[in-house]
Amino acid sequence: MSRLQSLNYKKLVDAHCTSLYRFAFCLVHDEQTACDLTQHTFFLYANKGATLGEEVKIKSWLYATLHREYLRQRTAPHVEAPPSAPADAPPVEVDVNALDGPAVAAMFAHMEESLRAPLALFYLRELNYREIAEVFETTVENILTRVASGKAQLKQILAGRAGHA
Repeated sequence: MSRLQSLNYKKLVDAHCTSLYRFAFCLVHDEQTACDLTQHTFFLYANKGATLGEEVKIKSWLYATLHREYLRQRTAPHVEAPPSAPADAPPVEVDVNALDGPAVAAMFAHMEESLRAPLALFYLRELNYREIAEVFETTVENILTRVASGKAQLKQILAGRAGHA
């Protein structure tokens, strides 16, 4: 990796690492697994990033890749550890203590899988509806429906917690 590529990679990691980690945590509810998914996503970008072309597509690609890797790991009979990042790639670090709302993220564990990921992206406010639709390879209308259904389900979960408090 050239010095310029390394600087651009570092800027990309700095810009998107925390929000990608938050998305991963909403999916897996485990700090280490969320860190691993985030790091593996950046590793894949380091290997394939130059082939993406448009810079505006990178953010959507990162979220889509993280989600695909999450699904792949869930369905794989034997999940192998992701390959290590190249020695010259800057490390991906997540400051878990700087994240807010872990209780809300944990509530996502009780949601239907098909609603959890689109709703997490909606609340992270990193992607617009069109970009979220690109991540899941579906229509904007489908994403609007999933987000609305997810909000309703999250309200039910919150109401249930309030009743048990």
